[in-house]
Amino acid sequence: MAQSSSPISAVAERYASSLFELALQENSVAQVEADLSDFEAMLNGSADLARLINSPVFSSDDQAKAIGAIISRANITGLVGNFLRVVARNRRLFAVPGMIKAFRQIAADHRGEASAEVTSAHALTDAQQAELKATLTGIAGKDVTIVMTVDPSLLGGLIVKMGSRQIDTSLKTKLNSLKLALKEVG
Repeated sequence: MAQSSSPISAVAERYASSLFELALQENSVAQVEADLSDFEAMLNGSADLARLINSPVFSSDDQAKAIGAIISRANITGLVGNFLRVVARNRRLFAVPGMIKAFRQIAADHRGEASAEVTSAHALTDAQQAELKATLTGIAGKDVTIVMTVDPSLLGGLIVKMGSRQIDTSLKTKLNSLKLALKEVG
């Protein structure tokens, strides 16, 4: 994996790499990915949980207790449960979203897949996702795993990030470009 200049990314990559190696040893990469996705969904759905992992106000003990209660209630056990407890004790919860992203990337690379982050203005149908996956697979030359996100502020179109490439066909970007062009003319 390429070295990143961001300290958060470096922390996230180190932790994700360690988790991946443990998951590989236990032959549980798919289960770890599923548990991480469950935690990510909880994180995206709860402003309080996001505040807990991002706020420096909470002590490591408070974070560890809270994370322990949350993951036991969500039935996240095994490697991911232990991993999140260790991350909380080490005061690295702020990097968990990056860790999840890095883990997915490492797992996809290990499987010989490429991964793409796709942001759309509205949820895509299964047929649209299948067509997009087929197109991206043709471009990448290998199987592509798609991580979908919905952002209504795009108004329409897609933003596709695959590796170092980004394709932005969103109406929001096109309107901003048009706005800039009109300012330059007038």
